[in-house]
This record gives sequence, structure tokens and C-alpha cells, in this order.
Amino acid sequence: MSAATGAAARLREYETLFLVKPDVSEEAIERIKERLRAAVDKASGKVLKFTHWGKKKTAFPVARQPRALYVHVNYLGNSGLVAELERLLAITEDVTRYMSKRLADDVDPETRQVEADVRLAGDEERPPRPERGPSSDERVGESDEAPAEHGERD
Repeated sequence: MSAATGAAARLREYETLFLVKPDVSEEAIERIKERLRAAVDKASGKVLKFTHWGKKKTAFPVARQPRALYVHVNYLGNSGLVAELERLLAITEDVTRYMSKRLADDVDPETRQVEADVRLAGDEERPPRPERGPSSDERVGESDEAPAEHGERD
């Protein structure tokens, strides 16, 4: 293999995070993911992993919604692929925001394995927080003796 073909086979690693309206069905999210996978395959790239972070509160209302479904994707490709994925996300009605970032240059696709998609629970599905520690009234019964300080003499 010549140096020219070896260099052509190397790609950049990117990540894209996109927000989906909070009331969108799982089937609609799967359709978005499949559309992105098809674009990556068409551009001779490689999808490494999709992570569905679930429904989370946004820092500020996005599309008049205080929450959104967060989806993260890692992939290999060239800069033209990033532009195409962002174009697809921009014309998808259910996607409200997206952001892409280059993670690494000159990545050999053979060294990066495709991982299974991951689905995490959003912040709505977390168990309620435990109550704080005992109040000051409840701590009165505890020992009033302070531990001996270092260097104290009898």
C-alpha cells in the first residue's frame, strides 16, 4: 500500500450532539438516526456509536420548551460529511439544535470499533433525591464531646 492510499483511508473523528423536541416518539428518533447512518455510509464514513441521553432540562427554553431529548453520535468522516449531517439535522422538523466538534485528525478507521447504541435515562426518570441530613434539633442527642485536637496536652 502506498503512502497516498494510506493517507486517503484515514478519516477525522467527530461528535455531534443534537436536541429533539421532548414530545417526539422513539420511532421518530430512530428514523433520524437511520437517516444520519445512511448519510455517513454514503460518504464512506463510519458511525461509531449513538448515545440517547434521554430527556433533560435545557439551560434556557429551546423552541419554547424547557426540556429536550439529547442524542449524541460519534463518527468518522471528512469535513464534507459534517456539513451534510448538519444540513440533514437543519431540515428535520423535530430537531431544535445541533452542534458538531472535531475530536481527532488522521484516524485509521480499522482501529476504531463500532459500538452498540446506548440509551440512558434522562433526568426525569431519576429517583427523588434523599432528604438532607438530620436537622439541628435531631443532632442535639449526639455526643457533645469534641474529638481531641492534635497536640493537646493533658
